[in-house]
Amino acid sequence: MLVPCYNEETTVARVVDDFAGVLPAAAIYVFDNNSTDATLARARAAGAIVNSVRERGKGSVVRRMFADIEADIYVLVDGDATYDAKAAAAMVTALIEGGLDMVVGARQSEEQAAYRAGHRFGNWLLTSCVIFLFGHTFTDILSGYRVFSRRFVKSFPAHASGFETETELTVHALELRMPVAEIDTVYGARPADSQSKLNTYRDGFRILMTIFGLLKVERPLLFFSMGFALCALLSVTLAIPVFQTYLQTGLVPRFPTAILSACLMLLGIILLTCGLVLDTVTRGRAEAKRLAYLSIPGTWRIGQRG
Repeated sequence: MLVPCYNEETTVARVVDDFAGVLPAAAIYVFDNNSTDATLARARAAGAIVNSVRERGKGSVVRRMFADIEADIYVLVDGDATYDAKAAAAMVTALIEGGLDMVVGARQSEEQAAYRAGHRFGNWLLTSCVIFLFGHTFTDILSGYRVFSRRFVKSFPAHASGFETETELTVHALELRMPVAEIDTVYGARPADSQSKLNTYRDGFRILMTIFGLLKVERPLLFFSMGFALCALLSVTLAIPVFQTYLQTGLVPRFPTAILSACLMLLGIILLTCGLVLDTVTRGRAEAKRLAYLSIPGTWRIGQRG
């Protein structure tokens, strides 16, 4: 059980107690990210095993947790007491019985304060982007409530440093075509004396940039083809009047426009060539990542279920 925290003194003990009641056999680890309040002390008093991560950002904490903790099944949840602990048992059962690598707790809430309209729209927009790029599998890619297999955790590269880590977790599963599932979970509002660390616009922009970065890395042919199409369109648009004048007079009076048009087309061809080359490299890298994933023993074997 992994709980990343930053200044969650009002909620962390409740999270530890709730999940300890639902998963009594689980060891609960609280990783604190340089909190300035009593988060560490209250987590320790509640019975959690506490650790500190100096590098700021949720992604940095997730990277450290996945590197340090050895287990067969990992439950990841935020320390803000907004997620329903009672759903943990069903998520773990789904992971084991389905032989899955990740189960996501899709947030369902009727409370306006829990899931504000801006956050709902941002989640929908980002989820739609991921669906367009990688296929339709999840409805809530930004959920902080997840259950993982050992294979997933130990093959996860963890490049992200902030809240965009949820996007990276999702894309990692989609890229390697891992067996995954979603389970609807109740999502509640933060306690009145607890403050969210998520900045809607700043973190939303970072997540969107992460998606574009992943597009460049994971789908380079599509990414660079869009650049080629834009350059080719601009080039042809500029060239049409130049050709019309040439056909009418036999002259090219707008020589700078002709040069610009030719340069844009040349740039587009270079971008398309880059996409073709990098697409081949990406396929080889994906095969290497798949082999690394398969080299990690699974939590279960066929014939052992049930």
